[in-house]
Amino acid sequence: MSQQLKSRFARINHLALLAFAHDVAVACLAWSAAFWLRFNLEIPAGFRAGMWTGMALAIPVQAAFFWFFGLYRGIWRYASLPDLRNIVSTVVIASMVVFLTIFAFRIDNIPRSIVLLDPLLLIAFMGGSRALYRGWKDRAHYTLDREPVIVLGAGTAAAKLIGDIQRHPKWRIVGLLDDDPSKHNRTLYSVRVFGNLAALPHRANQLKVRTAIIAIPSMTPAQRHRAIRICENAGVKPLTVPSLDELVARDTAIAALKEVEIDDLLGRNPVELDIAGLKHLLTDQTVLISGAGGSIGSELCRQILRFKPKRLVLLEISEYALYRIEQELGESDPEALMDFLVGDVRNKQRLDEIMARYQPSLVFHAAAYKHVPLMESANAWEALQNNVLGTYCLAMASLEYGVRKFVLISTDKAVNPTNVMGASKRMAELVCQSLQGHHDTEFVIVRFGNVLGSNGSVVPKFREQIARGGPITVTHPEITRYFMSISEAAQLVLQAGLMGQHGEIFVLDMGKPVKIVDLAREMIRLSGFNETQIGIKFTGLRPGEKLYEELLANDELTQTTPHAKLRIAKAIPPIDGQWLTLVAQWLRQERRPSETEIKSALQALVAEYQPSPLQKSTTPKP
Repeated sequence: MSQQLKSRFARINHLALLAFAHDVAVACLAWSAAFWLRFNLEIPAGFRAGMWTGMALAIPVQAAFFWFFGLYRGIWRYASLPDLRNIVSTVVIASMVVFLTIFAFRIDNIPRSIVLLDPLLLIAFMGGSRALYRGWKDRAHYTLDREPVIVLGAGTAAAKLIGDIQRHPKWRIVGLLDDDPSKHNRTLYSVRVFGNLAALPHRANQLKVRTAIIAIPSMTPAQRHRAIRICENAGVKPLTVPSLDELVARDTAIAALKEVEIDDLLGRNPVELDIAGLKHLLTDQTVLISGAGGSIGSELCRQILRFKPKRLVLLEISEYALYRIEQELGESDPEALMDFLVGDVRNKQRLDEIMARYQPSLVFHAAAYKHVPLMESANAWEALQNNVLGTYCLAMASLEYGVRKFVLISTDKAVNPTNVMGASKRMAELVCQSLQGHHDTEFVIVRFGNVLGSNGSVVPKFREQIARGGPITVTHPEITRYFMSISEAAQLVLQAGLMGQHGEIFVLDMGKPVKIVDLAREMIRLSGFNETQIGIKFTGLRPGEKLYEELLANDELTQTTPHAKLRIAKAIPPIDGQWLTLVAQWLRQERRPSETEIKSALQALVAEYQPSPLQKSTTPKP
């Protein structure tokens, strides 16, 4: 054993012996005090001998129980209610044994009331000394050199935060704000509730506060948005807590704190999942996810693992992306049965090998090229090969090997596409719809807009530009997009996968479209800057880019579903039966078509596709 470990154990033993000696001393004091209280501080001579005799019997018994019940395993610095419960149970049992011992030795000059008074005083002395020690240590740590913070909210989450922050070396809570008038001017663990949230600017200035913690997990998105706005107007940095379930699950409330993300300003309500239905769909099933290392694919893996599948097969063409998700899932869920496979969805031999070996009953197809400008000209044929031929090959393999359900992840850019990427995703949708009904496999298509924080999205790009000092580049002051969080998108994909049966296109409720320039401004504010410090530069629309995205084509209608955030698109009439054969032959040709040929063929194969002219002009800042 190293000298350091020996020193540490010696110190622990020293502290335990010191605490034990303290408790033996207070046991003597409690026994004597019980006699003093019983006889109004004047013990008659006839009972003094009984007091000393009883003490000689009681103290060894109590000391033995103190040690045997492990009262010295805990640390007084963190004494709490469980420690008090342990003291009470130990003292009560020890006192019963003491009473039986006195009865057995027939000691008559010990009043019966001592048997009741002694344990009460002993509990008070032992528990009180620990509480006083903890209070002294907390106060010693709770010095004025720590940063003052205000907590927005005075409920359960705030109460948990107060207890943890009192022991935190960085912060001290100087006040609470809550919109509930019944809590105003009251205290929570000695911290005063000053008023409602609107008072934050005044209180922050008065108390020299630079950080506010939003501790109301039950807030609606609109209420959370208002609280963040109040923080911004007060010039303080907002932090938030997650759901109350996650808060309780953490060792400390501080560990659950996070900075406000752009997701918090979307104003979207949590997704309500059909848990029972998803358990039936996923539990004890073998599930294959293509593009498993991407933003949506990796989040689908995380969400599906919650339902305990029999096996999760992760297929990814990028070795690095697969390595990252392998490292993450291996740590977070080491007991789950997972296979991490490198492979191309266009490689029939590789797909046959995987399907024959693992026999998946569910396939979630998330592999795709998604970046509009990159896929528009020089890479147009690669976009079609990956997005359309890849979908065709994986779908055909699913049919051949009896996959029960095939879920295609599509995009709003497939609606009235003006770019190759959008047209390729629309073709992938048509491939799945063409195959529906020929075999037992059910095809489901899920169409949604941009996902915040996904690979290639504007949010990571804006973060990098802010970190470099700006400017943030936006293509056009009027460009808008639909957004949702990665987690919400994955949850709704699973829900649509559960509900879909006959090649339907499920359209996710994306809420209101967001101007990209407004998103940029929000991120600048959340980063603690203003537009004078971090500018915004407009660069002009890129090839194939639209000002506005759509979720439904002009000749499509939607119908409601039992889920509030999912609708089903009624697509155009079925396409010609030879269309799929023609598409497969075209994509498998050995000659690489030119960009002009590709776009001409796309117009013939995808009725909605109308390529946009090249747009390179910049738009001045308004």
